[in-house]
Amino acid sequence: MGKANNDSLDIRGGMRKKWLVHLFPLPAVAIYTIFIVYPILAAFTYSLFEWKGLVMGGFNQFENYKRLFMEEPYNTMFWNALSHNVYYFVIEMLVQNTIAFALAYVIYKKIKGVSFFKVAYFLPRLLSIIVVGFLWKLILNPNIGVLNATLRAVGLDSWATAWLGNPDTALTAIALINSWFAIGFYMLILLAGLQSISVEVLEAAKLDGATGLKLIRSVVLPMMFQPLVIVIVMTFIQSFEAFELVFAMQGSMGEPYYSTDLLAVFFYRTAFGTSGGDAGSLGIGSALAVVMFVIIATISALFMRYVNKREQT
Repeated sequence: MGKANNDSLDIRGGMRKKWLVHLFPLPAVAIYTIFIVYPILAAFTYSLFEWKGLVMGGFNQFENYKRLFMEEPYNTMFWNALSHNVYYFVIEMLVQNTIAFALAYVIYKKIKGVSFFKVAYFLPRLLSIIVVGFLWKLILNPNIGVLNATLRAVGLDSWATAWLGNPDTALTAIALINSWFAIGFYMLILLAGLQSISVEVLEAAKLDGATGLKLIRSVVLPMMFQPLVIVIVMTFIQSFEAFELVFAMQGSMGEPYYSTDLLAVFFYRTAFGTSGGDAGSLGIGSALAVVMFVIIATISALFMRYVNKREQT
């Protein structure tokens, strides 16, 4: 009888421990629901109603989406901002991630002072993006900025320009500044991928005649597939969510002449400010937020699906 009672207590104790294990994720689930799931659902709900300032009006179905894609100035500004986000992404892929990989590979080769270079490359990431924007705005100032002063000092006066005041250079300048800011973070991800490659594999490839760029292209990059996927997806998401740097340097209007306007900046202006002289509309802004979410989620999901298929073959 006593043995049966002990067995029963052991079973109850085991069941209690299992229930306790299931309770541990609840705080994380609650935080995720409050700060991620609820805002997405709220934005979709708000996008289906008419708004008068911050006061919700009647249900208007998909009228806000129609206005976003078919009514001036919203449709023109949307496609303009979307093209800028694509350009922003291309610059970051070509400049930021290429340099990040090069730096990671140099550090991986264990050059002298490697610890110093790790810290030096990552240091900009420790700064606030608002501080970065303010500092670079001073550096690029056409009158007192260090960059133009340096160009004039070395006889390249024709290169000196109003970098942030010229529609042809403003977005490129901001994209390059963001690349400088983020290089250290992506460098560490790629360095971790490099360090996961077996030394024996690299030695065998070298014996087979793979050296230099051939070694990187044929052996290193294929074996770093997963870290590269992480970097590409994170770069895409960051590029299509970019807001703070443009807002800090060019304001909510994407100056000059909307040449630095991005989707997130357009959303902020549409929902809380003005857009082309029209009063800000929380309904159209919410519709834009939903469209942004769909673009980011769809492209990321398609890319990850491709990656999963590639790994299975």
